[in-house]
Amino acid sequence: MTSPLSSDEIERYARHIVLHGVGGPGQQKLKAARVLVIGAGGLGSPLIQYLAAAGVGHIGVVDDDTVSLSNLQRQVLHTSADIGRLKVESAKEAVARLNPHVTLTMHPQRLDAANARELVRAYDLVADGSDNFATRYAVSDACFYEARPLVTAAVGAFDGSLTTLRPFERDAQGKPNPTYRCIFPEAPPAGAIPACAEAGVLGALTGVLGSMMALEVLRELTGFGENLVGRLLLVDSRAMRFETVNYGWDPANPLNGAQGD
Repeated sequence: MTSPLSSDEIERYARHIVLHGVGGPGQQKLKAARVLVIGAGGLGSPLIQYLAAAGVGHIGVVDDDTVSLSNLQRQVLHTSADIGRLKVESAKEAVARLNPHVTLTMHPQRLDAANARELVRAYDLVADGSDNFATRYAVSDACFYEARPLVTAAVGAFDGSLTTLRPFERDAQGKPNPTYRCIFPEAPPAGAIPACAEAGVLGALTGVLGSMMALEVLRELTGFGENLVGRLLLVDSRAMRFETVNYGWDPANPLNGAQGD
């Protein structure tokens, strides 16, 4: 059972506590929550910062990479002094400076199909900011089998996308919610999508998408507003255009498809 908010926490989170839709009960939910973040890079940096600032009580971070100079153009969780250090170590220190009421658990490893379910199982919700399809499929499959909500985002050079997945549940009509594989049945061919190092990425764009991931996580944890289940938010930074595309359950998907009925 989560302890009551201290006087320091009440003052720290005052703007949430007076906010209709969050309030004291919502802030208690944030304090009790355990969120697993995949990646402490461009998306993970603002995501982790805003989750910590909001008072999410326990944040796990999975990342096996070290900070490099070329990261600092967008990965604002880290500084020049962190170059060469594990990103999870840098993230832990940054969170401690930002909010001493938040615990961060480091997972300095690469998530894959072999360890994903064990990692996911220990948390209430997962936020995936990874940069490759293999990890995204492993995370989304694990979240399905462990019945954990998943907030997932991706960025290209000038564009990004965001959605929320709860495929272990059904919609109001009784149809299964879509899985990640309903949107992307198969990964694109190797080399079809250039890596960040080749194509580049607009630094501020990762800040926008990472912050929006945090907003969606807070919405899932506290219950206010309408989430992005069945809706894919698309961001075009060149035209400053935001669009939402509806998508649905694919009976052919291998997780909760018709073959399993």
